[in-house]
Amino acid sequence: MTTRLRISGMTCGHCEMAIRNALEAVTGVSRVVSVRRDRGEAVVEGPASTEALKDAVIGEGYQVEGVE
Repeated sequence: MTTRLRISGMTCGHCEMAIRNALEAVTGVSRVVSVRRDRGEAVVEGPASTEALKDAVIGEGYQVEGVE
């Protein structure tokens, strides 16, 4: 399963790395495909719950504007 998160608040490469690391730590994430500040999105693969993914991003201080 592929999940796309629309994220606001990313301004630099450090932001992208913080979100990538947080998402990689979520149970059920098999791969973080991409985290892109220019698109304001992260794409992950695996059966992780939407709530767990959102919580990981919010825990890093960013906002999740939507999930697809």
